[in-house]
Amino acid sequence: MGRIYFNARRETHTVDGAYTVTAADSGKVFMLSSTAGACEITLPTTLVEGLYYKFIVEEDTPTGVITIAAGGSNKVDLVMKDIGGDASNSTAGTQVDDIVIAVATKQGDYIDMFTDGSTWYAECMSSTNNSITTG
Repeated sequence: MGRIYFNARRETHTVDGAYTVTAADSGKVFMLSSTAGACEITLPTTLVEGLYYKFIVEEDTPTGVITIAAGGSNKVDLVMKDIGGDASNSTAGTQVDDIVIAVATKQGDYIDMFTDGSTWYAECMSSTNNSITTG
């Protein structure tokens, strides 16, 4: 029997500066670069159940810090794992305003984000110890 694939191909969007993510961007994979220096990505201020975004560091050691801001009074509940083998920057059970991607991150480090309509939930994997933190 044949297989049917839905959403087998993800839309990508390169971000190399300040960007405000919209609900229409849900499902996109954002390739993060910071060749112009530090920048901020702002998530939608109105949370709609089911919004999902993936952020992937596109280059080794970005030239500037990239901040993902929860937007408005929203908060992020983050669980992460890094090469240090711990989850020292995880905030499960504690909500924060921002996720900060330092210049020490490496190509392929990523953050998955999802909302249930009231809180942002994020999962992060990093190949560099403590290079993705919270703000």
